Amino acid sequence: MTSSISFRERIALYALLTSLTSLSIDALLPGLREIGADVGVAPPLSTQHVISLFIFGMAFGELLLGPLSDAIGRKKALVLGLCVYAAGTVIATLAGTLEMVILGRFLQGVGVSGPKIATRAMIRDQFEGDAMARVMSFMFSLFILVPMLAPALAQGLIALAGWRSVFVAYLVIAGLLGLWLLVRQPETLPAENRIPFRLGLLLLNGRRILSNRRVTLLIVATGLVFGAQLLYLSTAADLFFDAYAIRETFPFYFAALATAVGLASFTNARLVQRFGMDRMARAAFLGLASTGFLMLVASTPCGGRLPLAAFMAFGFAAFFAIGILFGNLNAMVMRSLGQVAGLGASLLASGSSLVATLFAVGMGSLYDGTTINLSAGFFLAGVSSLILAQVAQGGDVSPVEAAR
Repeated sequence: MTSSISFRERIALYALLTSLTSLSIDALLPGLREIGADVGVAPPLSTQHVISLFIFGMAFGELLLGPLSDAIGRKKALVLGLCVYAAGTVIATLAGTLEMVILGRFLQGVGVSGPKIATRAMIRDQFEGDAMARVMSFMFSLFILVPMLAPALAQGLIALAGWRSVFVAYLVIAGLLGLWLLVRQPETLPAENRIPFRLGLLLLNGRRILSNRRVTLLIVATGLVFGAQLLYLSTAADLFFDAYAIRETFPFYFAALATAVGLASFTNARLVQRFGMDRMARAAFLGLASTGFLMLVASTPCGGRLPLAAFMAFGFAAFFAIGILFGNLNAMVMRSLGQVAGLGASLLASGSSLVATLFAVGMGSLYDGTTINLSAGFFLAGVSSLILAQVAQGGDVSPVEAAR
């Protein structure tokens, strides 16, 4: 192991490890219809659940792997997560039924929480305040290339070798990232700062974290914003087909909207130390809520089928706001976690994933083949998260002290 890893290499490694979550969702979107046709649909399960129950698995994995990263170190917890992810990938690759595909996806979700949680905790170990928000924004700027490129590349892979080839690619990528991590990334949590993995201690520290009103409200707000994105991801392939008869070129439209998140993350990285994460987040909350409202108003007179250009414009604005929020909301929560960064990141990720899943599944059940459902989701997520964040501003910003 070397301790001479550069700042740029660290950011690239963290971005790619974190992007495994996005890759596991976005690359599979063009193959959802093929999966349904190959293994069949088994009500009440549908191909939407291939996406939403992956996120549900993340909620469970994050509860375990966050505390583990505080106890055994960030690297070991991350590698453990990658191993569970690999096991789920193999199950999904060999699956003959939709239930087995979803089981594999659930395990993938459990495992991918290792890279997701451990990289956040690594950043918290090394950076603070607006500098941490800047690092996270640079990281998001890099990994946004995944949703821009993954669906198009995966669609080509599916055309050549079927939907199972996407899971083979997942396995290879996870292995390469794990090797890079082991060879280049030093451990960021010294042994003397680790917190033993004991149930009583976990419950005590968890209670300390969740009793902080600021942290709890921001976790729910993060989940609602993530839920708006997950609602889009769960229904995007169907929406483009049902409303606009777009199928083969879907990855290109998907990539166009994904550029909004990348542009926003890059913009935020440039501006956050000037204006502060709180002000940047407030503006983005207002942007998401107002975009959702205007999109809903515009969708109603045309039967929920906005002209494609209008839909893309509204979608770009909504995802620009979401891109601003990603780095800032995570940094706003992590700022208050101090010595319990691993467990706190776990509760942040798990809680927000659970809220996002409930929001996306609930709103997704109302999908009717039009843009009204997504418009309402953007609006509700923007307004609700804005209110919660405003209330949270009055909470205590001092770091949570860990019990040992």
